[in-house]
Amino acid sequence: MNDLPLLLLAATLLCSLTTGLVFAFTVVVMPGIRTLSDRDFLGAFKAMDRIIQNNDPRFLLVWVGSVVTLIAATVVYAPALSGMPQALLFGAVALFFVGVQLPTFVFNVPLNNQLQALDLHTLDTAGLEAARAQFEARWIFWNAFRTACGVIATGILLTVLYAA
Repeated sequence: MNDLPLLLLAATLLCSLTTGLVFAFTVVVMPGIRTLSDRDFLGAFKAMDRIIQNNDPRFLLVWVGSVVTLIAATVVYAPALSGMPQALLFGAVALFFVGVQLPTFVFNVPLNNQLQALDLHTLDTAGLEAARAQFEARWIFWNAFRTACGVIATGILLTVLYAA
């Protein structure tokens, strides 16, 4: 390609920011709130998730923008690429969708919704402990999975961007 692939650059940036968000939960947020009591842990997570569920425009710009620009960049640039760069682009797209987006909507969001439905003020100690046990380990596992996939997909996109 002769011109700077701005759409691919935008997609890479937004995928990087999306990956950075899930990475932050992996290395800072969840380890930080892990030390809280069951009620405080669940309440803190609900408060953070509520911002996302209320469609914060900054969050939407990054998360939805990563999807839209990645699709658009693939449609625009894949035909102009060939060989390994084209294969890498398709691989990065597949990994980002299957490894980041799919687990988000199949695992993390349903767990978030279950947590949002709980009235933490009416649960006793055993109920809080059970709710946390049902939520925490599964959410952390799938977040770590999507973090790893996002890092790899972003690395591949950077490679494609460099080759473009």
